[in-house]
Parts: sequence; structure tokens; C-alpha cells
Amino acid sequence: MNEAAVASERKELLRLLKLLGSSDAVVGMRNDGNVDIETAEGRSQVFRPQVVERAAALGLISRRGTQLKLTKDARAFLRRAAADKEEAFLAQHGEIESGTIDIDGGRQKVRVNLSESPLGPLSRLRDRDGSPFLPAEAIAAGEHLASDFTRAQLQPRVTASWEPRLSSHGKRGRGGMADLADSAVASRLAVNRAIEAMGPELSGVALDVCCFMKGLETVERERQWPARSAKLMLRTALMALSRHYAPPPRRTHQMQHWGTDDYRPEL
Repeated sequence: MNEAAVASERKELLRLLKLLGSSDAVVGMRNDGNVDIETAEGRSQVFRPQVVERAAALGLISRRGTQLKLTKDARAFLRRAAADKEEAFLAQHGEIESGTIDIDGGRQKVRVNLSESPLGPLSRLRDRDGSPFLPAEAIAAGEHLASDFTRAQLQPRVTASWEPRLSSHGKRGRGGMADLADSAVASRLAVNRAIEAMGPELSGVALDVCCFMKGLETVERERQWPARSAKLMLRTALMALSRHYAPPPRRTHQMQHWGTDDYRPEL
């Protein structure tokens, strides 16, 4: 059986399992040799007999006479199929890379979809000499800012809040910063320090791209900037931000004087 036939049979098998997901069903034979399956709700679909036999052989359905019923293994099979479909979508539309991060003092392997990061596509931009348009330290600074912004709970709410109102708006509720966890308060202070380090002229574009997930063209349109100017402003902002997160070592400037071995300064 070629790949196309296997994919077709698997698709029909999933359709059968989804049909049986809500209730039991009755099997009926058709004149053309196919199988007519009708659920208790009156929904009916036609399947090839080999697909029904395949489902039974895999232990996905149990058959007693003309009665069909899903097994526990079928629900696990459907969950795996949904996960495989999501993985296939990510493989087609995402840029998955493996890495390690620190979690609770230990290193754990993770997979990162670079397309989800606003700086992912920008990290592939090249300068005229072929070097990356955004250096590694600029990308790291932007990701650091986005992480602090998320932990600070500064993202705009796009759905209704189902949290109990009495916890923050009751007679004893203090509201505002008092309801935030210490980590969120610390992250807000970190974001404020980062904004001050970049300055009012540069912090806006960094927040728009790294935190509010806006594209460069959107930033240029909203701020009425010339075309292809946002990426220059972003690079300048992120380089300033990288120096804030990792300050360069300070150099001590001392007066130097060249002279012979018997030179003595005049008092």
C-alpha cells in the first residue's frame, strides 16, 4: 500500500472514530459492498469494510453483532492523532529549534518556535556585508525585555476576566500594585529601568516590536515613519538595551607621562 492509500485509510479511520465518539452505532451493509454506520442520534456515514475491520483489529472499536462501540484505546488514539496534526502544522508553518533553559536550578530541554517570537524573523535579516542585521546581544536583550514584560503582567487583556472581583475590589481589597505578586512587581521595575536606559526616543519601538508583537511595517505606519526606518531604530534601541543588561567593563583613565629613569615631576 502506497503512502497516499495509507493516508486515505487513516483519514477514514479517524472519521469513523469521531462518528462513534458520542454514542453507539448500528452497522448495515450496502449493495455496493460498503458499510453504512448510523448512530443513535440518527447521524449516518458510509465507510469501506476494510476500515471497520482495521479499527476492530487495532482494538479501537468493539463489535457485537451489528452494534459498534468505541473502546478506551480509541480515545487515546484520537488524542495522539490530534497531537500529530498539531506537530505537522508546526513543522510546516513554524521554525522549531531545540535548546535548554534553567528551570528550578536545573537544565531542561525545550523546543522553541522561532516564528512565535517577534524577533525570530528579524534575526534572519542580513546586512550588506552578510553579517546579521541584529547582533546576538540585541536579540537577547529584546527577548529579555519581552520576558520581563510578560512576567510583569503588562500584556493588554483581550478576553473577559473571570477572576473573583471581591478579591481586589471588595471592602478590604487594596487593588493595584498590592494585588501583584512580588515577581510581577520586580518585573515591572525591571521594565521601567529598561525604558529609562533606552530613552523616550527609542523605547517606544522596542516595546511595540518585542512586547506588543507589532511588525515593522505596522510600527512605521502608526508612527508615520519612512519605510525601512523602523528596523534601524529597533537595532539602535536593542543595542542600547543590551548595554543596560550587560554593561561593558569600566575603564579607569589615569594620567600617563613618558620620561627618562631619572625624571622627577616638578612640584
